[in-house]
Amino acid sequence: MANFVPVKKDQHQNLKLANKRDLSHAAGQHIVPITAAEYAQASASFPVVFVKNPDSPRFRSVAMLGLESGENLFFQDNKWSALSVPQSIGMVPFALGLDPDKENTLTSCIDVDSEFVGEDKDLPLFDEEGKETEVFVNIQKSLGRLYENEKMTENFVKELEENNLLHELELRIDLSNGEKKKLVGLYTIDEEKVKTLSDEKVVDFHKRGLFVPIYAMLGSLGQINRLVQLRNQASATKVVGIQIAPVATEAANEEVAES
Repeated sequence: MANFVPVKKDQHQNLKLANKRDLSHAAGQHIVPITAAEYAQASASFPVVFVKNPDSPRFRSVAMLGLESGENLFFQDNKWSALSVPQSIGMVPFALGLDPDKENTLTSCIDVDSEFVGEDKDLPLFDEEGKETEVFVNIQKSLGRLYENEKMTENFVKELEENNLLHELELRIDLSNGEKKKLVGLYTIDEEKVKTLSDEKVVDFHKRGLFVPIYAMLGSLGQINRLVQLRNQASATKVVGIQIAPVATEAANEEVAES
């Protein structure tokens, strides 16, 4: 289990980072956080969707790496096969956390129990004079960009919610052994509602660059077929059928019943 602590010169002056790091920590993750700034690039490899916990109204933006829990189809035989690596997993063993010495202040944290961290590794975080090395400076800049992108994504999701542009999907999977599975709790942008935005709203969205992540997310759903291909290459139990469809709302169900 990760053990993140704030990086402090007086405590970690001799701490170093392994020169070679892999993505084995993501081997069992079927979804990973992703920011709106990454959608365009990520859409060439992953389906990008929103999910939320049943006990929380907050949507999370994620890339799908597998078709079921614990399945990462892009990390096989210790190799990463996607065209890009989501920032959230590429930053390991670093993360942002609260500075215990400064109220409400974020600081760079490191997983001191990570196999990529130790005094016997290759890349120091501080030089002999106690100054931050270029390696650590660049890591902090990357963490800062990730934070800004996460805040931007929160605002993007809020904009979609306020304009009622989200709808729920369900993914139905038929397996070669006769088993049928259904993935629920996936959300994406409702393209039909996007088309009905007012001219004023369209101009506003265009000026603020919101259509780039909107259409990147919509286009990324085609990568579900890529997940099927990867699953069928790696498993004896093949996916023989897959369907993704909007979840009918209560209002739509009432209309059908009335008709």
